[in-house]
Amino acid sequence: VQLQASGGGLVQAGGSLRLSCAASGFTFGWYTMGWFRQAPGKERAFVAAIRWSGGITAYADSVKGRFTISRDNAKNTVDLLMNSLKPEDTAVYYCAADYYGLGSRSTDEYDYWGQGTQVTVSS
Repeated sequence: VQLQASGGGLVQAGGSLRLSCAASGFTFGWYTMGWFRQAPGKERAFVAAIRWSGGITAYADSVKGRFTISRDNAKNTVDLLMNSLKPEDTAVYYCAADYYGLGSRSTDEYDYWGQGTQVTVSS
């Protein structure tokens, strides 16, 4: 099983980034996919999730209206488009997979995790 996150980097406040997570080694279409982030000294926190069917999404209040999660079950990828970035969005971003999950905000519910990609937003 592998979840490979990419697309992180350094961006100015107000800018945009698109993160992508490529999955392999499991049946992608059976898994709800989530994005989480962890800032220095803080716990890993929920950002967004998209159901295995792709029809239902959930977002943390702090990113609602700025971030968009999407998935392509044919390519086994899940993306996170981040607009209007703020310095407080700075963190390592992780993608995760939850078997037939309901879009949980809890890290405990997710079965597989990627290695993370750093996002730094300068003011």
